[in-house]
Amino acid sequence: MTDFTMQKDADGIATITWDVADKSMNVMSFEGLETLNDLVDDALGDDAVKGIVITSGKDTFAGGMDLNLLAKMKEDAGDEPAKGLFEGTMKMHGLLRKIERAGMDPKTNKGGKPVAAALPGTAAGIGLELPLATHRIFMANNPKAKVGLPEIMVGIFPGAGGTTRLVRKLGAMGASPLLLEGKMLSPDKAKGVLVDEVVDDPVAAAREWVLNAGDADILKPWDAKGYKMPGGAPYHPAGFMTFVGAAAMVNGKTQGVYPAAKALLSAVYEGALVPFDTALKIEARWFTNILMNPSSGAMIRSLFLNKEALEKGAVRPEGVPDQRVKKLGVLGAGLMGAGIALVSAQAGIEVVLIDRDQEAADKGKAYTAKYVEGGIKRGKTTQEKGDALLAQITATPDLDALKGCDLIIEAVFEDPKVKAEITAKVEAIIPDDCIFASNTSTLPISELAKASKNQEQFIGIHFFSPVEKMLLVEIIKGANTGDRAVAKALDYVRQIRKTPIVVNDARFFYANRCIIPYVNEGARMVTEGVEPALIENAAKLVGMPLGPLQLTDETAIDLGAKIARATMAAMGDAYPKSGADDLIFWLEEEGRLGRKANAGFYAYDDKGKRIGIWDGLNEKYPLADDQPEVTEVQHRLLFSQVLEAVRALEEGVLMDIREGDVGAILGWGFAPWSGGPLSWLDIIGTPYAAERCDQLEAKYGERFKCPALLREMAEKNQSFYGRFGPKDAAAAA
Repeated sequence: MTDFTMQKDADGIATITWDVADKSMNVMSFEGLETLNDLVDDALGDDAVKGIVITSGKDTFAGGMDLNLLAKMKEDAGDEPAKGLFEGTMKMHGLLRKIERAGMDPKTNKGGKPVAAALPGTAAGIGLELPLATHRIFMANNPKAKVGLPEIMVGIFPGAGGTTRLVRKLGAMGASPLLLEGKMLSPDKAKGVLVDEVVDDPVAAAREWVLNAGDADILKPWDAKGYKMPGGAPYHPAGFMTFVGAAAMVNGKTQGVYPAAKALLSAVYEGALVPFDTALKIEARWFTNILMNPSSGAMIRSLFLNKEALEKGAVRPEGVPDQRVKKLGVLGAGLMGAGIALVSAQAGIEVVLIDRDQEAADKGKAYTAKYVEGGIKRGKTTQEKGDALLAQITATPDLDALKGCDLIIEAVFEDPKVKAEITAKVEAIIPDDCIFASNTSTLPISELAKASKNQEQFIGIHFFSPVEKMLLVEIIKGANTGDRAVAKALDYVRQIRKTPIVVNDARFFYANRCIIPYVNEGARMVTEGVEPALIENAAKLVGMPLGPLQLTDETAIDLGAKIARATMAAMGDAYPKSGADDLIFWLEEEGRLGRKANAGFYAYDDKGKRIGIWDGLNEKYPLADDQPEVTEVQHRLLFSQVLEAVRALEEGVLMDIREGDVGAILGWGFAPWSGGPLSWLDIIGTPYAAERCDQLEAKYGERFKCPALLREMAEKNQSFYGRFGPKDAAAAA
C-alpha cells in the first residue's frame, strides 16, 4: 500500500489520490513525500498528460504532517540535527515548488501543466500547504469541513511554504490571523481567502478547469514580472506600518515567551524583502530554528502527541468493553451541573437534570437555552438544532426519572454529608450496574465512596468551569474504584470531546494541588511587600494566562477562604500556616470576594471591568523598599507549581507523565510554551532545578524543598521524559 496513487485517463488528466491506509485522516509521511514526488515527475514528464488533479480518497483531504517525520529528519542527520531538518524541509519546498511551476519555461513562464487541488473536506497544515502550491483549489461545500494552518497552536509555524505563500497571496495583514492565531475557516468563509471555489463536486470542477486552463491561469502572481505584495512590503509606507503593528501585536499577545510566533514574524518580514525562492529558504531556516528550540519540541509533545494519545485511550483499562453513555443523570442544576448537562446533550446523550424543585431544575436547563440563543445570534446554530438540543435535557426534581441511567454525575453542594445523602437516595433508584461519579474539586473520592453500596462503581469526574469552554476533565480513582468505572468515565469524556487525565485519589487531586500553591505564593508576596503589579506581570511574562491575584479574584476569594478552613480542619497541626491565609481571610471580612462582588485584589468599575490593583492592599501591606528581580518572582510562582507536580508523580497520584503536562496546560493554563511543568524541568535540566530548589528553600522556606525524586534524578542527570516518558513521545520531541 502507498499513501499516493495515480490514475491517467483518456482526457489526459492524471488524478493523484492521497489515501493513507489504516488512518481516518491523511497525514504526510516521509514515504508519502517520496511517492508524491515520483508521481508528479511521472505526470509532468508524460506528454499524454495535459494536467493534474490532486485529491483524497477519504471524506477529508489531510490533517497535516506526521510529526514523527520531523523527529526522523533529526535522527537521520546524526550529530547535525539542524542540517537534517533544514535539508528535509528544503526537499518539501522543492517538491511543492515543482508542482507550482509545473514544467513552465523559466524564461517565458509558459508551457506548464495546470494542477488543481480538489478537497472533499478538512485540510489542515501541510494538507493546505500542498493545495496552496497548486494553481487552483476547489473545495466541497461541506459544512463540517475546516481549512487552515493551525501549526502555531502546537508551538511551530507553517514551514512547507504555507507562510511564504499565504503572505504573498493575502499580504502580511490579511495572513496574520490565519498564521498567528491558527484560525480554521469553514468553506464559505475560506472562499476567496484560502480556496478559490466551493462546489458540490470538487473533483469534477477541478477536472473541467484543468482541461480549459491556459498559461495565464497557472502562473502564480509572485512569479509574474512586476508583482507587488498586497498591503505593501516592509519598506513601503503602508507595509511599514503593518509590520510595526504586527511586531507589537505578537509581543502583546505572547508576552515574548512563544518562540514560534517571533520566528514566524521574522520569516515573514525577511521573506518579504527578497525573491520568492529565497523567501522559501528563509522560511526553512526559521522553521529549523524553531524545531531546534526545546520549547517547540515540548509543545508538540504535550499539545499534540500526548493530548491525542490520552484522547484515544492511552490510559484506558484493557479488556473492558465499550462503555459509552446512553442516558446520563446530573444531580444538581447549579452552574457546574447545568454546564455538564449542556456538553452531554451536545454529544447526543439523553440527560436527566435533577434539582430540589422544578424551578431550580428549570433554571439549570435555561443555561442551555441561553447558550442556544447566543449561538443563533452568532449564526453558529439554528432554532431547529437548538430545540433538538434542549429536547435532550429533561429538567425535574423527580428522582424516578433517573431509572435507566448508565452514568450518574453528582454536582451538588461541596459538603460530604449532602453528597452522602443524595448518593444513598439515588442508588436506591438507578440500575445496579450504573456508574456513580462525583464532580468534586477537593473532597477525597475514597471518603465520598463510603456512602455508596458499590465502591467499585464510584469514581470522581472533576470538570473545570465553565464546563463548555474548559478542555480538561480530571478523573479520580478512589481506593476501591474498579476498571469498568474508569473505562466508563474515559469513554464518556471522549463522547463529550474533552481531554481526560486519570489520577489516584489524594487531597486536591492533581490540578488543584498545583494551582493552590500558585495563588498562595502570589498572596504571600503581597504580605511581604512585593509590588502586586510586579507579581501579576511577572506571571504573565512567563506565560501564565492570569496572574495569581487575578486568578483568585476570578475563582472567588470566599471559595479560597473556605478551602483554607477545610484544609486546616483536616490537617490539624500539620497545616502549613502562612500570611497568605491571613490576607484571604481579611479580604473576605472586608466583603472583597473577587470579581463576583466587583471587589477583590483588584478594583472594578460599575460594569465589572478591572481598573487596577485595589489601593487598600498596599495600605494594609506597605511596599518593601527593595523589590525582587522579575526572574525571582517568576521562579517562586513556577516552582510552587512544578514541585507539586513532581510530588504528585512521586506519590503515585500521577500515573502517567503525559497526564501531568497535558493536565497542567489544559486545566489551569500552565505556561503552554514550556510543554507543562515536567517538560519545563526537562528544559532547564534537573541538576539546575534541584540547585534552584535549595536556593529558594534557604530564602523562603520548606515549601521549596527539593523532592527526593528530583534530587535523585539531578544526581543522575536524568530527564523526566527520558525516565518516565513513552518512547514514541520522547523521540518525537
